[in-house]
Amino acid sequence: MRFSLALSAYLAFSARAARFAERKLASRLAEGKENAERLDERRGIAGMARPEGEIVWFHAASVGESLSLLELIRRMIEERPDLHILVTTGTVTSADVMQARLPEGAIHQFIPVDVLPWVRRFLDHWQPDLAVWTESELWPALITETRARGIPKVIINARMSRASHDRWRFLRGMARSLLEGFDEAHVQDDLTAAYLRRLGLPGERLHVTGTLKEGAAALPADEGERQRLAGHLNGRPTWLAASTHEGEEEKILEAHRQALRINPRLLLIVVPRHPHRGNEVAQLIEAQGLRFARRSAGALPDPDTAVYLADTMGELGLWYRLAPISFVGGSLEPVGGHNPFEPAALGSVILHGPYVSNFSDIFQRLTEAGAARLVSSPGSLAEAVNDLLNPDRAAVMAHAAWEVCSAGAEVTDKALDMLFDYLDRSPQAIVG
Repeated sequence: MRFSLALSAYLAFSARAARFAERKLASRLAEGKENAERLDERRGIAGMARPEGEIVWFHAASVGESLSLLELIRRMIEERPDLHILVTTGTVTSADVMQARLPEGAIHQFIPVDVLPWVRRFLDHWQPDLAVWTESELWPALITETRARGIPKVIINARMSRASHDRWRFLRGMARSLLEGFDEAHVQDDLTAAYLRRLGLPGERLHVTGTLKEGAAALPADEGERQRLAGHLNGRPTWLAASTHEGEEEKILEAHRQALRINPRLLLIVVPRHPHRGNEVAQLIEAQGLRFARRSAGALPDPDTAVYLADTMGELGLWYRLAPISFVGGSLEPVGGHNPFEPAALGSVILHGPYVSNFSDIFQRLTEAGAARLVSSPGSLAEAVNDLLNPDRAAVMAHAAWEVCSAGAEVTDKALDMLFDYLDRSPQAIVG
């Protein structure tokens, strides 16, 4: 590893940062950003024993990144039943989702705070045979210690924004020292490859493969519940606003009011990105004078319900299956958008706003294929919804989206081959 003054200074601070980190954890706990029962995991104290045999450790920053791993993890365990998977994330929401969704043979732990003694404690316990970073979240102490133990390290599904690149550019020596420690990187697009190469990741280790989310399995749903709700709606025209954020719901509700003038029976299903905002969104619906029912209260929409507020966790696959038209949230406000392959995989037409930087390459491909439509105002959203209630128009767009989505399954195949190749090189595999 090349010498970096900034990295040396960071590691020196990290070695003595436990007291500082404890104060940060206490603050985050008070804000509801940490799980009190599992706080020791953030200190590198494992919540369970290490299983015998090989362990592949995946680190994902948050919900979206961890969800993108599920199909890959499922296939790894399916092909090698004796393999164990450790997934680490840093948010309470991602932990809840992983606990519910990880297949048997995979376990979740919170990632330790990047304090050197805590990181060492974590690695001493888990002793992974392969470390896999997703996206491009780089924690210096974690990366340095993993490399020092000779554990192979790879990056998959990497995507780096310009803002992130610009921040690392001012610490280019540290970035180079960290990136040179990775054996291989699968990145989502050419821009990320250029950024990582510029920051010091050797070009021969970089492979542009596309986004892992393309190969992800369709979001799950309770089929019995889907049939029950479909029967209850009885063919009523329906559209979905998925993963909405603050500032978007007002525009979406206004679009729905306009669309109702042409289609008075139209039902809008609103799914806030963060279910805890349910009360806030309910107040917005009431302010618009729209009659609504609330999923978290166990209510169902009746014929006079204009809006169904689906303020629950883990049911997005259900709503995409029920709604032939989906507006992908986080895109009417500068959030960056959410994964459009989720509705695409389930046959729902994709509408989105102008702010899609998180998935710009995917939205571009969907748009070029005639599989997604840009809206920028309540009026244009209402117009698009009413237009796509025509089943023939919706079917053409949905089919185009499905074709783009299914073409990306090879991304998972490439990641799978690469990870098994590194496992097969390990001393444990050779001895076995």
